[in-house]
Amino acid sequence: MRLPRIFRTTPFRLTLLFLALFAASASAFLAYIYVATAGEATRRTDQLITREMRTLQSAYGRAGVDALNQALIERAASERPYLYLLMRPDGTRISGSIEESPLDEFEGEPAWASFRVTEFDVQGREISRPARGLQEKLSGGEILFVGADVAEDEAYVVKIVRALWGAGALVIVLGLAGGVVVSRNVSRSMTSLTEVVDAVRNGDLTVRAQVRGTRDELDELAVGLNEMLDRLERSMAGHKHTGDAIAHDLRSPLTRLRARLEAAYLDLEAGRGDAEAALARAIDDTDGVLKTFGAVLAIARLQAAGSAPDPVVFDPADLAADICELYEPLCEDHGLDFKAELAKGLSIRANREFMAQALANLLDNAIKYTPYGGAIMLRVRRRSSGEVEFSVTDTGPGVPEEDRARVIERFVRLENSRNQPGAGLGLSLVAAVAEAHGGRVELSEGPGKVGEIGPGLRVAVILPRAG
Repeated sequence: MRLPRIFRTTPFRLTLLFLALFAASASAFLAYIYVATAGEATRRTDQLITREMRTLQSAYGRAGVDALNQALIERAASERPYLYLLMRPDGTRISGSIEESPLDEFEGEPAWASFRVTEFDVQGREISRPARGLQEKLSGGEILFVGADVAEDEAYVVKIVRALWGAGALVIVLGLAGGVVVSRNVSRSMTSLTEVVDAVRNGDLTVRAQVRGTRDELDELAVGLNEMLDRLERSMAGHKHTGDAIAHDLRSPLTRLRARLEAAYLDLEAGRGDAEAALARAIDDTDGVLKTFGAVLAIARLQAAGSAPDPVVFDPADLAADICELYEPLCEDHGLDFKAELAKGLSIRANREFMAQALANLLDNAIKYTPYGGAIMLRVRRRSSGEVEFSVTDTGPGVPEEDRARVIERFVRLENSRNQPGAGLGLSLVAAVAEAHGGRVELSEGPGKVGEIGPGLRVAVILPRAG
């Protein structure tokens, strides 16, 4: 028979485990309480018996056996809670409140004995009560036994143990009830999370887990799950958009490539045309397609890894200086004024190749969109927050503020850049590199508008400083 689901939950099983541990601990505690209480009661009784024994021995020492016998008769007739027996050296009874000694064998050394005393109540029923006593040999050879009824002490110990057992049973019952309540609440919360997972498994990426506001681990799990679903939904939307954009942006160059190859083939078949020029154009078109695919794969690689591979610590100014050597002549060829401000002594932990690719993309974009006679500035500096910033500033047309968050997405190209070569992946790769290094990309306005040119664009890659 299958148990109800609530009894198969992990919280309920943990409750049972803790209750079992508690029961074991409580049993050990009860055993200790019993031993300590019973031992204390026995010690107290033994002290009283010993004191009574010494008192009687003193009487015997002062006046002999007759005085002792008289004292025993008086004490036995009183309401003292003691049991007495005085015997001759051969063991025969002289006087006392009990008929015989509970010790079968007595060698003369003081000996303790636990025994039971049989009495009769007013209705004539026999009652057996526990007792304990001490037997010693007197200086004249007589034997004296002094005992005491310990029924009340044992009853007291039993009451304490029963009370502790009752408290333990109550705690176990309350613990089971609490375990059921906790398991039901946890199960209810986990059921909602399971429903979200099932919905996502069935393809619904819009569902989200409920955050109860208790700030416990289940809320943390729900928040983490929602953040993961947000990223997954954005990723799936990005992949869909990427696929659509690749199909759209590559259709034209592939169609153009096929048309050129077909025209070149027809021209060559007709005995005219330049095969070498046709192949050169085809190679250029193929390089453009491959470059687009390469950028897409680089972005996908960074996003899949979650972090930059093979990071090393280096001075960002050294990397920027190497990039300057490559792009300064290119800027001169385009009639652009190129300057660099590189702060030395900084350090970042990053993949040098990816960072070089990101800076190259920024400078390529700046050169592409800055008109003749404009200027480009490359900076490496330390921000007030301690972060390291690479920035490229140009005097081109810039990007409207409402489009700045959108231009770093893949295959996004503004209307004023449609006539420029490219696939809209440059800033997307820069953003992917920054994110893989734990940084970010910020776009802002450049130096401002001068005449008909401007306001320019400033793109900053901000990374955490190493160490």
